[in-house]
This record gives sequence, C-alpha cells and structure tokens, in this order.
Amino acid sequence: MTVRPETILQALAQVRDPHTDQDYVSTRAVRDLRVDGGAVSFTLELGYPAQSLVPALQQSLAAAAQTVPGVQQVAVEITTKVQAHAVQRGVPLLPEVKNIIAVASAKGGVGKSTTAANLALALAAEGARVGVLDADIYGPSQPMMLGLSGKPQSLDGKTMEPLQNYGVQVMSIGFLVEPEQAMIWRGPMATQALEQLLRQTHWQGLDYLIVDMPPGTGDIQLTLSQRTPVTGAVVVTTPQDIALLDARKGITMFEKVGVPILGIVENMAVHVCSQCGHAEHIFGAEGGKKMAAECGLPYLGALPLDLRIREQADSGRPTVVAEPTSEAAQTYRHIARSVAARIALQGKDYSAKFPPINVQQGG
Repeated sequence: MTVRPETILQALAQVRDPHTDQDYVSTRAVRDLRVDGGAVSFTLELGYPAQSLVPALQQSLAAAAQTVPGVQQVAVEITTKVQAHAVQRGVPLLPEVKNIIAVASAKGGVGKSTTAANLALALAAEGARVGVLDADIYGPSQPMMLGLSGKPQSLDGKTMEPLQNYGVQVMSIGFLVEPEQAMIWRGPMATQALEQLLRQTHWQGLDYLIVDMPPGTGDIQLTLSQRTPVTGAVVVTTPQDIALLDARKGITMFEKVGVPILGIVENMAVHVCSQCGHAEHIFGAEGGKKMAAECGLPYLGALPLDLRIREQADSGRPTVVAEPTSEAAQTYRHIARSVAARIALQGKDYSAKFPPINVQQGG
C-alpha cells in the first residue's frame, strides 16, 4: 500500500498544540515531511521553547501518523525557533533582544518580582536564552532573588556586561549602588537611569528579556511602556479587591500605549496549611480569574500563598531551580510556555529585512 504525504498531513492535523489549540499543519509547523515506503519522518518547528513537552509531542505525532494504513515507522524531530515579534509603532527593537516581556502589577506586595524571576528561570529551563532587567530603581530585588552580587564589568568602555546565574543574564541598579543606599531621585532621573540600564547593557542573543516593572502607573512605568520595545505584558495580581483595582489600572495603561496583554497571573490564590492540609482563600477566591474573564484576557494560572516560594526567593534560589519538580515550579513552567506561545502567535517584526530607503533630490 502506497503511503501518500497528504494523507500523513491529514492525520497530523488532528494533533493540536496544548498552548495555542492550533493544529501543526495549518500553522506550517510540520516541516521536511519524507515518506519512504512505510517509513515516515518529519520535523516539528515550535515558535516557543517547550523542552518539557518534547517527549509527549513526539509520542502524539508518531501515534497520529501511525493511524495511516501502511505506516510502519515514524521519526519525529522537534526544534524551536523563537522569532522577534512586532512592538509598539515607531519603537525600534533592541540589538540582541528578540522579545521583551514586561511583568507588572501596578501595586506592590503582590509577588510580582518573585513571579518575574521564576518566569525567567522557567523560560530558560524550557530552552530559551533569557535576560532579566530589574526596572525597580527604588527597590531592586532581583540581585537577591537570583543570587547575584558584585558590579558589572565593561569590556568595551561603552556597555556593561550583565551578571549571570542559573543561565540567565541579569542587570539591576542594585549592582551599581550599595544595598543600604536609598535612591532619592525624582522621576526624570530614575527614568534616565532605567533607560541606561536597558540600552547600555551588552545583552547577548536573548530570545526573551523579562522586565520586572516597578509597582504603579506613574512616570517611570509610562515612559518604559512608551519608549521600550515591549512585545507584551504579564499582569500579576492577588485575588484581593484592592489589588484587582490597581491591576485594572495597569491593564489600561498598557492598552493605551499599544502593548498587548499576554495574560493575568493570580498570585497568593490559596493557602494550604502545612500541618493539616486545610485550604483557605485568605485574599478571596478567583478574583484574578474573574477579572481576566471580564477583561477578555488570558488567565495564565494561579500560584499558592506558600512559605517555601517566599523562602526560596529570599535565599537566591527561586522555586524553579530550588524544587524543579514541585507543583509550583511546574505551574511557573506552564505559565512561561503559555506566555511564549501567545507571543509566537503575534505578528512578527520584519523591520530588519527591509533595507533603509534613501531619497535623493535630482540635480
């Protein structure tokens, strides 16, 4: 029996991406399909990092291909190609940075920095090249959370080399000032310092730069959203009404400057007693989930109010590296893949492919 390539593609079209719910054939993710008698081979090219999904995807695709009569052997190779995606109109991309993800809360104390650190580490664990910019000039926390100290070096006298740990490149004002020094700066000075940290850091081939935004919706946040080529924003909130109120303000700010909202993360959603196992919604139940539905935004997931998450971040070993097999770490990785998958669905940036146009006056 002759195995036809189009029949194989019809079978593979039944397998859907777990994060985008699209099939891999219509999205042209299936590449290099070869049929040699009863042997079938092809490559699946994902637009987002998902190393932890590779075994399951290979099994699902092979099983789909084997439903075609005559197919005896299937070889599936899975690769990842992260591309640069479109940002706000008129804002050029940063060299060596394909996509910038702003992690924001508009309110302090909701676990935004912990989420940003674990999101970065989760993307790196899934196979991406990742950086973190600590944009909280007044209260930098990423150096402590990511277990880093010391001052950045400059190899060319013009740019600073990011510090690195756990495979992630990091830059923060915390590397440039003493830990106990208070940053008594007005908005314009803080904004200028942040722009220098962003643009004068020698980022090296990043697929994603996670920006840990300062809380609020003031000058710094607005300037960062307008001048920085942000691919999308993740909004972190707790279920508490007062946190949701501020989260809505953050969503509105991003919408006004043309930054897509990639989704809502609900932090401190439930507390489970370590002694008796009793679950209690200390800050309310599913407030972030309800807000996401009301705003028509993706609900990325919920994290518990867990002592270990706080202790691990404070010790410089966030959950994704401290307990990589824990339920919380798996939730962070699911959120990271979902964010990256949503970015992969957005329009791509083609500015680098077009040559500059020079208009000359005729003599």
